[in-house]
Amino acid sequence: MKNLILKKLQSNIQGEVFYKKEFIDYYSVDASSYQIYPKIIVIAKNEKDVINTIKIAKKFKTSVTVRGAGTGLVGSALNKGIILDLKNFDSIRLNNNHVIVGPGTMKGQLDSVLKKSKKFFPPNPSIGSFCSIGGMLGNNSSGSRSLKYGSVIDNVSEITFIDGNGNKITLPNNKKIGKKILEITDKLNIKKIPKVTKNSSGYRIDKIKSIKDTHNIIIGSEGTLGIIISAKLKIRNIPKKRILFIIEYKKIQDALIDAIKINEIKPSAIEFVDKTTLKQIKYKFDKQTKCLLFVEYDNKIITSEKRQKSLIIGKIVKKVIKESEISQWWKFRDSSLHYSLKSIKKEKRIPHTIEDSAVPIENLSKLFVVLDKINKKFNTKSITYGHVGNGNIHIRLISKRKRKEMIRKIAVQFFDEIFKLDGTITAEHGDGLARSEFIKKQYGEKNYQIFKEIKKLFDSNNLLNPGKIISKKSSIIENLESF
Repeated sequence: MKNLILKKLQSNIQGEVFYKKEFIDYYSVDASSYQIYPKIIVIAKNEKDVINTIKIAKKFKTSVTVRGAGTGLVGSALNKGIILDLKNFDSIRLNNNHVIVGPGTMKGQLDSVLKKSKKFFPPNPSIGSFCSIGGMLGNNSSGSRSLKYGSVIDNVSEITFIDGNGNKITLPNNKKIGKKILEITDKLNIKKIPKVTKNSSGYRIDKIKSIKDTHNIIIGSEGTLGIIISAKLKIRNIPKKRILFIIEYKKIQDALIDAIKINEIKPSAIEFVDKTTLKQIKYKFDKQTKCLLFVEYDNKIITSEKRQKSLIIGKIVKKVIKESEISQWWKFRDSSLHYSLKSIKKEKRIPHTIEDSAVPIENLSKLFVVLDKINKKFNTKSITYGHVGNGNIHIRLISKRKRKEMIRKIAVQFFDEIFKLDGTITAEHGDGLARSEFIKKQYGEKNYQIFKEIKKLFDSNNLLNPGKIISKKSSIIENLESF
């Protein structure tokens, strides 16, 4: 079967087709804790290659999983069938208030082009320059300034993609498909939608109010509904001024209280780092410091500063107004993942599972209580950082006992508590292999049936990235790399 598929691809693809071990090995992993060996790698040259790959996969009943830069943390870009690499789709067409880009465009590449015109695309994942726009669209990425500017889903106006039948579709322009989406999503159970400002779990049916919103169904879908070939992104003017405050805390709970109060002043970012990250920063903090808040404003700066000082419990240890220095401090914050992994011995790292939950900001303190209980129960430790303005905390678990059963038990118990707090299992990193099995419980039976109908509408043969979002079995502890 593999040889037949290979021959068919080689005779119909203008790009490159690989099947040798070194390529299979490379595409068997990403930035997650998982490893799955694909059959064949296709590096598409053009739109026709994408369509032909899907049609051939359909004929031979094999899967197609799209691949960006491989920076995902939950195994979204891994599967056993064909891996479709879109790195050649890196076009950038700039207009006054939007930019049309290919999915293979790197975020750093786009940033450089936009900067020349004093523009920017707001979502800014900490991995920054190294992630692809396609990956950002697939996971509904966000980053530190989503507090003011929103996630990817809030900054896209149009998407063109190839569905599971090889059809080219542009949303929201395709009114026929748009009406079908509205008919399906009209049955939404709003009570089961997480009450958070950031969410990258499931299909975002809550973001579809009219025909003009129907492209939102593709954002965050992790390549399960279609292969994106271009997207129209909203861009903004780079703020003329910014100011950054570094605020020191001896109690984590004080920082969480302050985050709620600061949030009312409308900053562009409120970020949290614990003492693990502090060790990497070349600044002498008090030995009793438990965490920092990074608070940035890019509007009404003077008024905001005065209000902030009158509200907070914490101590302002740094006020940064010089742009180059602000950027340097943000590099420290954006390196939190690197610093956290660097501080954990490899044999004590637990795979990325519960690492990306979000709750309403008023429930953040309860989330930390839940985490403390988990650590005590399972004899684990945790490193935390994240976007507290959105109630989104990243967690790195540490344990000497690396048992698969324990990993799943932790996830089940933690996510059950997240549901009680009106939260989501993932705010910006997606579901992938790590969290898809929990989607049904988060959204409820009625909404999950809507998800299945949406999947059937675009991919009736279940060819596109099967096992992600719509999942028949548990995958959280399967295919863990070197475990």
